[in-house]
Amino acid sequence: MSQHNPFNDPFVAYLRAQVAVRLARLRAEEQRDRGASAIEWAIITAILALLAITIGAIITKKVTDKANTINTG
Repeated sequence: MSQHNPFNDPFVAYLRAQVAVRLARLRAEEQRDRGASAIEWAIITAILALLAITIGAIITKKVTDKANTINTG
């Protein structure tokens, strides 16, 4: 009795090739999306950091100005 290896069947080989092509495309898209997403997150983080520094500077100035007007004498 001859054993037939289903992985050598032409239809199975075709399906494996199609799946490989689709996986390669998916991985390529994922890499592009990941890069764009990283840039977007870096920009958002920079904006939030700048905003936090600006707000901190404003609060520090107001507190310092108010503290300097306190009469200690």
